[in-house]
Amino acid sequence: MTASRMRIVLSALALAGATLLVAGCTVTPESPAPTSTDGGTTTTAPDDDVIGDDVEAAWLDGGRAIGVVTWGSSSCVPIVDDVSADGQMISVALSDGDENQPCTSDLVPRATFVAVPEGVDVTQDVEIAIAYGAATEDADLDGLAEAPDGMSENGPSAGWFADDGVVLLTWGSSTCQPIIEDIEQSDAGATVTFQTIDRPCTMDFVPRLTTITLPMEHVDGPFELTLVGDNLDATVPVQD
Repeated sequence: MTASRMRIVLSALALAGATLLVAGCTVTPESPAPTSTDGGTTTTAPDDDVIGDDVEAAWLDGGRAIGVVTWGSSSCVPIVDDVSADGQMISVALSDGDENQPCTSDLVPRATFVAVPEGVDVTQDVEIAIAYGAATEDADLDGLAEAPDGMSENGPSAGWFADDGVVLLTWGSSTCQPIIEDIEQSDAGATVTFQTIDRPCTMDFVPRLTTITLPMEHVDGPFELTLVGDNLDATVPVQD
């Protein structure tokens, strides 16, 4: 091999080695840390200093329970810390539970299940005092025509909390809350269709409350919900 050809070979080898060295030292940019988003909605921590615009209540399960409605994040429904009764006055203490839980920044009615304490006569008017963080509010319920008889059958039930607002009680997994897909309303009722989703669910069996805002206010008279989908199919009268 001539000297000139030898220099060409050595130069090529040196260039290849330098290329490999540069490639081996190249640093891949680090992936950005995951962020929590909800369709672009900013998440915030729970704020238990303010109950919201108002507090309402609805009879459920024939008078065995009450749905306490507050306004706030749909993903952070208040939980019951304590409930007691003195005559026809029911006192309910609510909290946000896990204070580190992120909450969507929407402002919607959401309902908390409260079992009616023993000794309360549900056929008489009931006053409810709600304490939520540093805030307190009152709600009233008219007495029912009759008291519930026996234990709950754990079936669906519903009650009014506003002229266009209904609290629906269903029973099932705590991790698979019903999700409303569509509402069609008539004078005497509404068909509520729920999303049927194939999803993993815990095996617990608990009361689940869903607030339903109807397209129109209901003036007066009997009203029933026809539930469709998500294994909830039933016809449920709405308790006045």
